[in-house]
Amino acid sequence: MSRILSVLQKEFLQMKRDRLTVGLVFMLPLVQLLLFGFAIQTEVKHIPTVVFDQSLSAESRDLLDSFKFTGYFDITETADSYEDVTQLIDKGTVKVGIIFPPDFAGRVGRGETAQVQVLVDATDSMVSNSAIATANSIGLLKSQKVIVEKVGMVNQPYDIRVRPWYNPDGITAYYMVPAILGVIVTMTMVMMTSMGIVRERERGTLEQLIVTPIKSYELMIGKIVPYIVLGYVQITVALLVGTLIFDVPIRGSLLQLYLLTLFFITASLGIGVLISNLAKNQMQAMQMSFFILLPSILLSGFMFPRDAMPVFVQYLSNLIPLTFYLTIIRGIVLKGIGFSYLIPQVAALLVFTVVLMALSIAKFKKKIA
Repeated sequence: MSRILSVLQKEFLQMKRDRLTVGLVFMLPLVQLLLFGFAIQTEVKHIPTVVFDQSLSAESRDLLDSFKFTGYFDITETADSYEDVTQLIDKGTVKVGIIFPPDFAGRVGRGETAQVQVLVDATDSMVSNSAIATANSIGLLKSQKVIVEKVGMVNQPYDIRVRPWYNPDGITAYYMVPAILGVIVTMTMVMMTSMGIVRERERGTLEQLIVTPIKSYELMIGKIVPYIVLGYVQITVALLVGTLIFDVPIRGSLLQLYLLTLFFITASLGIGVLISNLAKNQMQAMQMSFFILLPSILLSGFMFPRDAMPVFVQYLSNLIPLTFYLTIIRGIVLKGIGFSYLIPQVAALLVFTVVLMALSIAKFKKKIA
C-alpha cells in the first residue's frame, strides 16, 4: 500500500509541475463541447441570396416576400443583370440567385403560368438541398393558394425552376473529396511539424543546430521546406485518387490550384511551428494540435455548412486557414473559377502565414537568447 501511495504522490507532483498539460486536459473538452454545441447545426437557414427582378412589380415582390418569410433565404444582394448573379455565386458571396423575368406580372395577371428561375450553388449539399426543397415548396404552396382564390383556374400560377449549379446530380464525392484533401494537409502539416520539432528538442538534436552559425529564420525555412514537399505529394495523390476512382471533375486550372495551395500549406505549417515553440513536450504538442484540428474539421464548412452556424461562430471560423482553403479548392475544382475570384481567400492565408511565422521566429529567438 505504501508503494502505491508513493507512486501516486510522485504522479501528483509531476502533474503539479506540468500545469500546462493538466490545464489542456481539463479545458479542451469544456471549450470544445460549449463551442461545438452552439455551432453545429444541420438545419440550414438564412442562406445568402441575390435577386434579379426584371419585373419590378407587386406580383414579384409578393412572391419574393414568401421566400423571405420562410427564414431560409436572406436577400443580401440585388443584381442588375444575369451576369451579376453568376459572378456573385461564383465568388461564393451568395448561395442562391432568384431571377424574375420581365413578363412575370403580365403572365400572373392573365392567369398564365409565370416562371421564376432559382439558381443554387450545389457545391455544399446541405445548403443546396435545403434551398431546393424550400424553393419548390414555396412554388407549390403559392400556386395552391392562388388556385383556391381563383375558382376555375387551370394553369399552375407559379413555375419555380430550380437549377443546381456545379454539382447538379448532388454527387457526394464531388464536394467531399476536395474538402478531405484540405483536412489531410491540415492534419499532416500541423501535427507532424509540431511534434517533429518538439521531438528533436527533447532528443537534443535541435540544440546542435542552434549552436551552428545559422540564423533563426534560416533554420525555420530548412525545417518547413521538406513538409511543403510532403504536402504537395499528398495533394497529388489525393487528386489522382479523386479523379481516377471517384470521377471528381477538375474544371479549373490545375496550375493555379497548386500555386494557391502553397499559401494554405505555409499557413498550416505556421500553426505547427508555433505549437512546437509553445509546447514543452510531445504530449502538449499533440493536445494543442487536436485543439486546432477539431475546430478545423467542424467549423470550416467541411462537415457542416457555415451558413447554419451562429454569426459569432462564423466570424470565429475566419481564424481557421481551412475555411479559406475550402473556398479555394471547391471553387477551382467544381466551379472552374480563377485567381481573380479568390483574392480575399488568398490574402487571408497570406496574412496567416506572415503572422504565424513571425510569432514563431520571435518565440524561437526568445528561447535561444
